[in-house]
Amino acid sequence: MVASANDIKVLPAELKVTHPAHCFSQFIQFFGHQVFVLWKFSLLGKRILFFSPPPIGVVCYRVYCCCCLASHSMHRLLSSAGVKPHFYINIADIDNLESEMSYIACTTEKIFETKTHLYDVYVDNQIVTTPSDSLKDLLKISDADRDKFQKLNNQRNQEQFLREQIGDETLDEEDVFTSFFMEQNNRLFQTLLDVSLSQDRQLMSDHMKSMGLDPIGDRAFLMELVETYGIDVMLMVDNPCCPN
Repeated sequence: MVASANDIKVLPAELKVTHPAHCFSQFIQFFGHQVFVLWKFSLLGKRILFFSPPPIGVVCYRVYCCCCLASHSMHRLLSSAGVKPHFYINIADIDNLESEMSYIACTTEKIFETKTHLYDVYVDNQIVTTPSDSLKDLLKISDADRDKFQKLNNQRNQEQFLREQIGDETLDEEDVFTSFFMEQNNRLFQTLLDVSLSQDRQLMSDHMKSMGLDPIGDRAFLMELVETYGIDVMLMVDNPCCPN
């Protein structure tokens, strides 16, 4: 299911962010369930380009938040080098970008939209697109994405409530945000590695559910993920001939 108007809460374009720690709740509200579309692309190490007309400040913070989506503590066990942020790029950077295999960046120059060989994912305001046919399925929001989004909001609200109970109303948004995705990503990779070390290496629907993934809706993402990180598992979830 592609994002609908109900999935996105529109915020004013001129909304100011004065410190990176304040940008996380706005990032979540701005992209809604699409946060987990960006999460998948970030974990896959795709080239993600955010566009915005000047001023660029708020979008630089979106680059920062998007990088945090891929946080995990299992770098020793995984083959990927991680996500490389470029907080601002312009046409002078084109030659360098042509050799980049993975990055998250922002620009104010609309001409980049036409240079589809330079990016895998293009984000214009709240519209997330990809020029790659093989990645288009990853733009769809799965039921599991909606569940994770609810859990993320619940975790934030719970932390806020606990802070207020002890008389401290200052919530560390960055800590809540990164802790959620760190736990999510560690659980995902640990499950995949455990299955890869099992005798049959078979990844079943229950494994996908335990990782917070939809056995059907997230199949394409998972297949790309295990290939990206070189994790040897056999996906045993049926691929329906007529998916919704």
